[in-house]
Amino acid sequence: MGRVLIAPSIISCDMLNLKREIAKIDKAGCDLIHIDIMDGHFVPNITFGPAVVEAIRSATKKPLDCHLMVKDPHLFVKDFIKAGADIVTIHVESDVHVLRTLEIIKGEGKKAGITLNPGTNISAVEEALQYADLLLVMTVNPGFGGQSFIPSMYDKIKRAKELTLMKNKDIFLEVDGGIKVSNAKRVVECGADILVMGTEIFKSKNYAEKIREVRKSVGQ
Repeated sequence: MGRVLIAPSIISCDMLNLKREIAKIDKAGCDLIHIDIMDGHFVPNITFGPAVVEAIRSATKKPLDCHLMVKDPHLFVKDFIKAGADIVTIHVESDVHVLRTLEIIKGEGKKAGITLNPGTNISAVEEALQYADLLLVMTVNPGFGGQSFIPSMYDKIKRAKELTLMKNKDIFLEVDGGIKVSNAKRVVECGADILVMGTEIFKSKNYAEKIREVRKSVGQ
């Protein structure tokens, strides 16, 4: 895919100053903004709804990457698209009719992503990949930011890359969970095109410097 993309996850930002945080991360040189949508059912946490996505949309022109960790995502994808999402990613574990939901997203003119939890075999998304624009590999159990990367996921990223090349060579491979400067290079070497990073960026003193550090670590 070429240049590796950096997607800061705002679940780790200073929520009291969300507009300022969006402006800072935008200016720092991120490629897209990752928004974790959690409903308290599919994962044990509640985060943002469409109104927050709409507010973020008004504060930046960067692509908004909405990761729906929700039960029955087909009920909500249009709401998030209307709010300003450019990419909508759904979990294979939470939707009975995954292909139909991917078609809904693409029918609205947006990029459709499919993802799976660390404990779900990569084969679970095999049939959906030809209909998707993005595959997201979770390298922590979803629900909370600040978790440590699960080491066995390196091999899973490699297998995911092999599967995407076989099914849909144009699909982006995104990796989310515990990515830091110290492991970013290895994640990219395994095949990642997009790095989702939360605490590593938002807990740093200088967002732009941290993003430059990540890019340097992966040879950019």
